Amino acid sequence: MKIELAKEIKIPSAALGLSTIQKSHDLLVSCFDGSVLKLNPVNESWESIAKHSSYASGVGSCLHGKLAVSAGYDGIIQWHDLQIGKTISVEKIHDFWSWQMKVSPNTEWVASVTGQYKCGGYKYEPAPEKEPSIKVFDAKTQKFAHSFSHLPPVLSVGFSPDSRHLAAANMMGDIKIWNIESGECIREWNTPDFTSWGIIKSHHYIGGIFDLSFSPDSNRLITCGMGPMRDPMAGNGKQTWQEFDWSNDKPVKTREIEDSERGRGLMETLCFHPASKAFCMAGRMAQGNWNTALFSSETGKLIQGIDNKTRITRSAFSPDGKKLILAGAKSQGSPKKGKWSEFGRVLIYDVNDA
Repeated sequence: MKIELAKEIKIPSAALGLSTIQKSHDLLVSCFDGSVLKLNPVNESWESIAKHSSYASGVGSCLHGKLAVSAGYDGIIQWHDLQIGKTISVEKIHDFWSWQMKVSPNTEWVASVTGQYKCGGYKYEPAPEKEPSIKVFDAKTQKFAHSFSHLPPVLSVGFSPDSRHLAAANMMGDIKIWNIESGECIREWNTPDFTSWGIIKSHHYIGGIFDLSFSPDSNRLITCGMGPMRDPMAGNGKQTWQEFDWSNDKPVKTREIEDSERGRGLMETLCFHPASKAFCMAGRMAQGNWNTALFSSETGKLIQGIDNKTRITRSAFSPDGKKLILAGAKSQGSPKKGKWSEFGRVLIYDVNDA
């Protein structure tokens, strides 16, 4: 399997969230400026369907393309009817911001995670949560359904392929999995390999698990971020993914990226190809050869690495597996005559499945 860049689309602001839409070629993109865009990748046009008062950190498609849902740093979730082009519900769900939001594969559940890192003791360990760190909503009613407890800040969340289980992970490398219907936490463990304690410039914890994804058979969980570093301001920890088998009572790490295949930088997004042959990990590169890479689902080996000179924040394969879509930004942007440059990017790659 190989990928080749087919199209690079400029958008007004950095992309923070990305979703395909069921039964449509259009995409949903949530942005740094708070806007939520419906994007037509064929003619490279877009329309704004919503606006958050702060960064719009996540977006998804629900009920098989009938609804869009977005969440942001304003702590608000918005529901949008794509058929009539109207926002139908706006609700404050977090006291802090939504770090990440995901829609379940059956398109019926929406989960958002939150939490602020505040010092909880003399060792600078995070303080306990003051609000539920994970909230789940029923897309059919747009109503709150479940809340789950976790040590904040919780940075990543994901549903199993059968939509029965939910996983979430935090800055300290703590991972939990719940049965959604029963609300029972059925697995929890820790990996220390994504968290840093800064001893240069600033003394605090940084890092964490920035994204996670269940394997297509649901038995494994892959997590990504960057490895520990001495200077928490540098952002040059090793590009890292780890795989865990959680099918037994005690989850075990089964494999991870090989040292010879990685550089340095923050990895922010994971997604599996629909045919289960490969998964993509992407983010930003500090040193090395790639910021976007394909790995074999079977062996974990690097298949292809690309430096697309873009900070990638979200990724998704098209439902047919023929496209890989990446969203992010080319730079931090700059205002010119009161108007920001178009520094957001949506990159579309053709996937050669040979």
